[in-house]
Amino acid sequence: MKFLDEYRDADHARRYAETLRRLVTRPWTVMEVCGGQTHAIVRFGVDELLPPEVTLVHGPGCPVCVTPIELVDAAIEIAGRPGVIFTSFGDMLRVPGSRTDLLSAKARGADIRMVYSPLDAVEIARANPEREVVFFAVGFETTAPANAMAVHRAAREDVRNFSLLVSHVLVPPAIEAILGSPGNRVQAFLAAGHVCTVMGFEEYEPLARRYHVPIVVTGFEPLDILQGVTMCVRQLEEGRSEVENQYTRSVRREGNREAQRLMREVFDVVPRRWRGIGYIAASGLALRGPYAAHDAMERFRVELRPADGPAECIAGQVLQGLKKPADCPAFEARCTPERPLGAPMVSSEGACAAYYRYRRSAPAEIGR
Repeated sequence: MKFLDEYRDADHARRYAETLRRLVTRPWTVMEVCGGQTHAIVRFGVDELLPPEVTLVHGPGCPVCVTPIELVDAAIEIAGRPGVIFTSFGDMLRVPGSRTDLLSAKARGADIRMVYSPLDAVEIARANPEREVVFFAVGFETTAPANAMAVHRAAREDVRNFSLLVSHVLVPPAIEAILGSPGNRVQAFLAAGHVCTVMGFEEYEPLARRYHVPIVVTGFEPLDILQGVTMCVRQLEEGRSEVENQYTRSVRREGNREAQRLMREVFDVVPRRWRGIGYIAASGLALRGPYAAHDAMERFRVELRPADGPAECIAGQVLQGLKKPADCPAFEARCTPERPLGAPMVSSEGACAAYYRYRRSAPAEIGR
């Protein structure tokens, strides 16, 4: 397929691996921040092509995975209210809260609908003026412009029965939190190409300077990732710490200014609690005052009750690059996509889901 097969060419992949073998002189650890990149790495065996000196670790690049348990609980509570139509992307339906998940709430009778765009939820609200319609707005900067547009349109067109349950998180504060952690072992980052398509990469430049860490904006195909790793390792070997753009076919330094303008109009930057990680300052988005009437938390007066996941779940360590899914004793045994202990096992961008799908030690037994 044009514009896809060429980024999966095995001969080119082997050439990148050989370049890395000639280039590397000491151990280096590189983190990819995007869950889509994680799935590509595991699916295509990109990490297995690398020389032993280069280690790839997985970061908090799955917004579904870092959505705090208390917000999942709030979603379930709101969805169970009389007269509510609760809408969401499909990858949130199986994410466990403290006691259950949205799919189970739907099975018990809640009107929960999977949509493909927040604008679909606005249309549902318009078609059902007697019902309250809520959209679960989860994502990084990638999905924030579409969610901002949904609220902007609802406000402009006086669709008063539409609201957002907002759980947006931002990538640069998460990178800074990892770099400032006492246990950090990451020496370079692959930045998420789709986030930078929206935001550009100017905001990564102070991080590269302050922490002396290379950051390479990278795409999602195997050759993208191998080139991004090569660019990181070359910087490390040369003692440089700059922001470079591998994903030039999509990303410009300034990003999409119009999308950024809309985000600033609709959202304020706020502290946010990340599942498995904790609070990170200035790492989330919340609806600004002019749009507060469309804030589901305000509309339904839901009280957030912080909760922790199962003690044996190591998702927080996986999301910080400290461990890999196979290091978890529950992986494949007590934690599966059918019975997940943590969100990374059920999200389409979760590292645990990637390992379960592509790196299982053996097929799961029926009923396991």
